[in-house]
Amino acid sequence: MQKVGRRRGQKRAFTLVELMIVVTIVAVLALIAIPLYSANTTAAIMAEGVAGAGVIRNAMRIYQAQNASYSGAALPSGGSGGTLQIGSTDLQGKYFAQTDYSLVTVTTSTYTIKAGPPSLTTRTGMPYYEINQLGSELGTYYTGQ
Repeated sequence: MQKVGRRRGQKRAFTLVELMIVVTIVAVLALIAIPLYSANTTAAIMAEGVAGAGVIRNAMRIYQAQNASYSGAALPSGGSGGTLQIGSTDLQGKYFAQTDYSLVTVTTSTYTIKAGPPSLTTRTGMPYYEINQLGSELGTYYTGQ
């Protein structure tokens, strides 16, 4: 009686169909993972911009408390000057330079801070972040939440 099955010494290997299935599964996982990674990287970079805008908001609150108005407030440029109490390195980060922040509109009772796009990154098409005195995000390409 002859046994059905493989013979002794016969090598067993993956078939071409099995290898194609594995390659397809890996490709599908890559198609899902790459956009998620890119979005998370952008969010991490922009978190620095949101934090810098928070530093400026705190300085604007101090300025308003001392002067009873926001008008006249100015960011330091080149590490010096400006009327806000912000140190020369307070806005300097890994992705955002001090020059990436600006006060877009300043009136007696309102202001808008713009952070970005970050200049210290090699990525292109990065968003910016805008916030006003009420904490409302305005015309943004990125939301801090």
